[in-house]
Amino acid sequence: MQIVLVDDEHVSVFVTKKILEREGIADELHAFELPEEALRYVQQSIPAHIPNVILLDLNMPGLNGWEFLQSLQPYENQLLGQCFIYILTSSLDPADTVRSSEFPLVSGLIHKPLDRIQVRAIFDQVVTKQL
Repeated sequence: MQIVLVDDEHVSVFVTKKILEREGIADELHAFELPEEALRYVQQSIPAHIPNVILLDLNMPGLNGWEFLQSLQPYENQLLGQCFIYILTSSLDPADTVRSSEFPLVSGLIHKPLDRIQVRAIFDQVVTKQL
């Protein structure tokens, strides 16, 4: 499974990578602390090498998570059913959950830090949806 991690917090990237590595579900893991670089990577991967999962932080300088999602809207038809986006956030604002439901590419919202149970749930959900 190819996973793209987009988070500007170095410690959060480190912890998330360790959990994903420990659970062994990422055949390929690409971590980006700059969302603009991650967006370019995803856009260039279409259609031949679309990531299975994107773990996306919301609150980042420059291009935030919402803007990242808006930038992917032109590719929505190519990504639906192929790429599953999970928002990773430390925000407890219920408005974020409501807003995330407005994006068909978003499969869920997870409060940081990511844990092994959530990683397994993501894996199970993605595998089930791709069958």
